[in-house]
Amino acid sequence: MSTSISTAVRTATRPASSARRALGRTVADIERRTPAHRDRAIDGLRALALLAVPTGHWLLGGFTRDDAGALHNASPLSSFAGLAPASWVLQMLGIFFLVGGHASVLSFRRRKGSTGQWLRGRIARLGRPVLGVTAVWAAMIPVLHTLGVPYDTLRTGSTLVIQPLWFVGVYTVVTALTPYCVRAARRLGGWAAAPLLGSVAVVDALRYGPYADAMPSWLSLVNIMPGWLFAYQLGVCWGEKRIGRRGGWLLLGGGAVLFAALLVLFHYPASMVGVPGQARTNSHPPSLLVLALAAAQSGAAILLRDRIAGRLRRPALWAPVVVVNLSAMTILCWHQTALLAAAVPASFAGRVPGLTTAPDSWAWIGERLAWMPVFAVLLVVIARYARGFEAPWTRATKARRAAAGLLAAGFAVFALGLA
Repeated sequence: MSTSISTAVRTATRPASSARRALGRTVADIERRTPAHRDRAIDGLRALALLAVPTGHWLLGGFTRDDAGALHNASPLSSFAGLAPASWVLQMLGIFFLVGGHASVLSFRRRKGSTGQWLRGRIARLGRPVLGVTAVWAAMIPVLHTLGVPYDTLRTGSTLVIQPLWFVGVYTVVTALTPYCVRAARRLGGWAAAPLLGSVAVVDALRYGPYADAMPSWLSLVNIMPGWLFAYQLGVCWGEKRIGRRGGWLLLGGGAVLFAALLVLFHYPASMVGVPGQARTNSHPPSLLVLALAAAQSGAAILLRDRIAGRLRRPALWAPVVVVNLSAMTILCWHQTALLAAAVPASFAGRVPGLTTAPDSWAWIGERLAWMPVFAVLLVVIARYARGFEAPWTRATKARRAAAGLLAAGFAVFALGLA
């Protein structure tokens, strides 16, 4: 199926009629290769959650350009609080963890070796693309600096590249907990996720309640694992067939009511992503509002599963879902590079609307939307070469792997401001 993807990418440079015929053959080939038992709804939900990541980052990640020509991060949410509801739609990590838990259960059942072998295989699939993007960026930084890219721009770009990679670390840990999640699902059913919700609620009550001033600053970090494990556990329960339509309605209704109550009665920040200048944030680490949204999204996904699967029986809709799923880690790891591939050259031209101008006007929103197709094209071009990092590194020698590891470590030190 990866051959089909390469064919689809190459059609972009062919004449229109030839490209249409090649694209039609690719769509038909993907449909023919899809096993009858493939759960198209799960793949569709995963693709939707994946595409929400670059869409959100591209739309809400602006820049300002200083007098020296360097780029600095800036968010339109600082100027437009009314955009916060857009983050409710674009924050779909709850769906991603839900389908991740569901898919892990199926994979765990089909494993042929030990649990340890299964886990090492899953971790390797997550780690290779991360190692690839960070090693490439480590090699690019001195080259870009030599070409005249300002140091502050390189720092800004490195921060953006490493920003989404926290997800991989968290996802690796929750994946390692899959056997325990399966046991909990079989014993408690859908209620296995309730203690995780309760844990986050207790921490939030302590850090935002009347005794907040007496709480240690590290307390919020306690929410990281239960906060993201919540939706994953729901996915495991769903994969174990311990959550059905009744549970879906409970999650949708209960999550929506809790979400509204936290916003209206307890004054949680409306944005699901961090806003510069605000003391409180919902996402890092996740607050109870994130879990409420994840519960509502999970309930909707469970209830819409059959309808989604039916729609994806159409080959023209199914083919792009397959392409996105096969390029999942590439999209996650390289979408910020696509944004920077447009913004960094533009910074040499001065003030380019929607790229290097401050995101402080409604005109900027329209300008940024106009740039979105450009970012998407750049990501497709980058992905054509970067997808190789997702495949097993069978030809890489130990020396090359060690070099990649050292480069990745160096990049992490630079991006996190440790050097």
